[in-house]
Amino acid sequence: MTDEQVYLQKLLTEIKGETSQCALMEVCGTHTMAIARSGVRELVPPQLKLLSGPGCPVCVTAQGDIDAVVEMVKNPALTLLTFGDMMRVPGTNSSLQEERSRGADIRVVYSPLDALAAAGQMPDRQVVFLGIGFETTAPTVGATIQQAKEMGLANFSVLSLHKVVPPALEVIFGDPDIQMDGLICPGHVVAVTGIEPYRQLAEKAHKPMVVTGFETRDILEGIVMLLRQLRRDRAQVEIQYRRVVRPEGNKVAQQTLQDVFETDDCRWRGLGLIPQSGLKIRPKYKDYDARIRFEVPVIEDVPIKGCACGEVLRGLITPRECALFGKGCTPLQPIGPCMVSQEGACAAYYRYTPKKGRL
Repeated sequence: MTDEQVYLQKLLTEIKGETSQCALMEVCGTHTMAIARSGVRELVPPQLKLLSGPGCPVCVTAQGDIDAVVEMVKNPALTLLTFGDMMRVPGTNSSLQEERSRGADIRVVYSPLDALAAAGQMPDRQVVFLGIGFETTAPTVGATIQQAKEMGLANFSVLSLHKVVPPALEVIFGDPDIQMDGLICPGHVVAVTGIEPYRQLAEKAHKPMVVTGFETRDILEGIVMLLRQLRRDRAQVEIQYRRVVRPEGNKVAQQTLQDVFETDDCRWRGLGLIPQSGLKIRPKYKDYDARIRFEVPVIEDVPIKGCACGEVLRGLITPRECALFGKGCTPLQPIGPCMVSQEGACAAYYRYTPKKGRL
C-alpha cells in the first residue's frame, strides 16, 4: 500500500469506529458528486448518514422562475445565453431546450464573459445572460455587469437568479423534520465569503461545520473533524480546505458582490421563500437588469407531479426513496432538476451508487 492509501485507511478506521447515530449533510453539489463518485457513502458505517442538501444551484431554482424564463425567451428580439445544465430543466409546460427547438434563440456558454462578447457581436439583438449559482459564481457575473457598464453596452443584461447559502442553512437548522448533526460546508463558496457567516450559524444552531475540499482525502478528513467535534460537544467552524480557503475569504470578490448586488427575498425549490437569500442587481446597474428591462413575470411555483426533488434537497429522503427514481425519471428523461444537473443528488445517485435496487 502507498502512504496515501495507508492514511486513507487510517481515516476510515476512525470513522468506522464511530458507534453513535449521526447524520452529516453536505451543502455543495460538487461534494454530492464527489461523495457518490468516490464511494464514500458506501464505506462509512450504517449509523453514519451522509445527506445531500440544497447545494445544487440548478436544483434549487424555483419552478416559477424556470417558467418565467421560458416565457421570457418567447420574445423574438431576445437572445438568451446560459449554462448547459439549465437547458433541460423541466418547467411546468416546457423547457429552454424545447423552446429552442421551436425557434427561440437560446445558446449555451461557459462564462458570463462569453455572453458579453456575444452582445458585442450582435448589436441588433438584446442579449440576456441567465445568472444562477451561489457566492462562488456571482462575483464573476457582477464583474461582467461592471464591465458592460464601462463599455456602455446597451444590448446586454443579466437575469439574476443567484442565491446566498447561509439563509437556507438557517431554514434547515430550524426545521424539526430535518435530523442533521453537522455540516460539510461548500469549499468554493466559503473561499469567497470567509467563515464568519458560518461561525454565526454554528454558534446559533450549535452544529459543527467543516469547510472541506473535494478529493476523497478531503472528504474523509472533513468527516473525521466533524465526528471529533461531535464527540466533544463542540460547534465550531473548521477549515480542512486550507490550500484554497482563508478565514477572511476573498475580499476582491466580496467587494464586487457588494457593489453590484443586494440581498432580497428569494424562492428556493423545496424550501420556499427565504428572506434575504437572493441576490438582485442594485439600482445603480438597473440598465443591465433583465428583470426590469423585460418585465419578467412573477409566476407561482407549481410542483412537478410525483417529483420528490424538494424533499431530497432538504435531506428528508435519499433519491432512491423517490417513487420516480430510475423509473419515469432518468438522466435521459429527467422529470425533476435533481436528475438533470451535473451537481444534482439524483444524477449522482443514479450514476455512481451500486446498481442493486436500481430499477
